Amino acid sequence: MNQPTGKPTLEPRPFHYTDRTGTIVGTMTNDGSDIRVDLDGWEFVGKVFDELEPVQSADLPERFHLDHGILMDCDFEFTIPIILNDRNQMTPVNLLVHFAGEKPDDNGELDCDAFKVALDYGTHRIISSGKSGYMENELLEIQKQLPDGVFIQSCINCMYSDYSPYGNRFFGDMMCFRNLKQEYLQVKSKQDFWSVANHFERQVQETWLCDEFERRIPGTGYRG
Repeated sequence: MNQPTGKPTLEPRPFHYTDRTGTIVGTMTNDGSDIRVDLDGWEFVGKVFDELEPVQSADLPERFHLDHGILMDCDFEFTIPIILNDRNQMTPVNLLVHFAGEKPDDNGELDCDAFKVALDYGTHRIISSGKSGYMENELLEIQKQLPDGVFIQSCINCMYSDYSPYGNRFFGDMMCFRNLKQEYLQVKSKQDFWSVANHFERQVQETWLCDEFERRIPGTGYRG
């Protein structure tokens, strides 16, 4: 039997959209950079979950609330396929994700986006706190709860991924330096990082995985 490669599938996966009128079970396609969601035949696309825009806004049902063209005032639940590496044994698993989008409060102010993720490992469900607002931190919380020798094999743990010193969005804003491996590995400080910062190959999601994955060594690159 062939070992799983660990590369996430590009097939549509169930996507639960909930707003004040109820829930739609649609589908999501995700290639590691671009997200495409189909909700009852209405398509929304974006790089991150808080910036999904309708492909066709004309005649869009009123239940879909847009603010500056962005879908909001709703929650999403979906799964993202990832790989657990257990001492070089690759196990495909699903990361269970709940995303709470911005919603206006009683004063008309918007609350913050929030992620909460869970992972089933053996007979246990490992759950993040949902307090950080960033997929990076939520995944690292999950990682800390895994046994020694077991890790999430994805961009969050890759030797050649990093974040911008200017800051990053809460999901899908990692910089991939697989095109500059040796140069990137020379980075030891923020000052060093500027020599490669604008030459990354692509932006990727923390949960993505390619064939050039190598496990990150603490102290590597700008983020350490």
